[in-house]
Amino acid sequence: MGFDTVKRFDRIVALLVQLQSKRVVKAQELADRFEVSLRTIYRDIRTLEASGVPIISEAGVGYSIMEGYRLPPVMFTREEAGSFVAAEKLMQKFTDKTLGAYHESAMFKVKSILRGSEKDWVSALETQVTIDPAQVLFNDEVPNALELLFESIAEKKQVFLTYHSLEAQEPSTRYIEPVGLFHENNYWYVIAHCHLRKAYRHFRTDRMLGIQRTERPFQLSHGTLDELRAQKEPENKTKVRILIDRKIARYIGGSKKHYGFISEKSVKDQVEMTFMTTDLENGFARWYLMFGDYAKILEPEHLKTRVNEILEKTKQGLFG
Repeated sequence: MGFDTVKRFDRIVALLVQLQSKRVVKAQELADRFEVSLRTIYRDIRTLEASGVPIISEAGVGYSIMEGYRLPPVMFTREEAGSFVAAEKLMQKFTDKTLGAYHESAMFKVKSILRGSEKDWVSALETQVTIDPAQVLFNDEVPNALELLFESIAEKKQVFLTYHSLEAQEPSTRYIEPVGLFHENNYWYVIAHCHLRKAYRHFRTDRMLGIQRTERPFQLSHGTLDELRAQKEPENKTKVRILIDRKIARYIGGSKKHYGFISEKSVKDQVEMTFMTTDLENGFARWYLMFGDYAKILEPEHLKTRVNEILEKTKQGLFG
């Protein structure tokens, strides 16, 4: 049996597993995952059909397997089993307690079908891997925030949210229609249509003081998470230019895009960076303080004033 034949066999088995994992799977989705042409996917689907797998295909929709047909799960490789360790550690630290408990229960089921050698592989890694989030991700008073948001998105029902934004003196309440969740810059965010503001808003899970299920259905039809995040940002942006030590510049590469990074150029042993930021007062100013002793503000003057204000308040808190 040639290498190409083995490779195709593995792909067809993996394709069958993916077809069983979703109600409907598009051909392009399969082609993208396996990095092959649509023609190859069509051929592999015909092979599965010839093997007796009852696949239903609908033009413009995708492929699905006839309800009730299931094959036992394929055994995991040692490397796949090892990847569960990282997944379990991430779930323990980066999700709320309820989802973490669900994942722990699921992991026991996964481990129960592993071969002996794979169980030993997982056990050897479990106590040697640890993950600590950089920020507090959830309010302790809302231990099931992600679970309720997942449920709301899937069932298209509003939730009643008590929220304390950074700028507000007091918490506020509102009904929201959650559209999607994403983890960025060390925090979990939900994008939702807010009925109080009558617009889409971003909410951080650590600022949620309460969240309740409701039977209110969504009133709007929402786009995808990617579409909403790609929408044009507000025009009230402020241009910022800073000089930063070259040795430090490389360490902020992963976060600078969140603060409106536009371009950079070398200036001797420093890097001049240009930003267009929508939150100069709090977002950019506080981020700048993380490396401010290695940087210089070129413009605007108001940013210098704001940074000095924050430093003065910090000093008062230390010595006042």
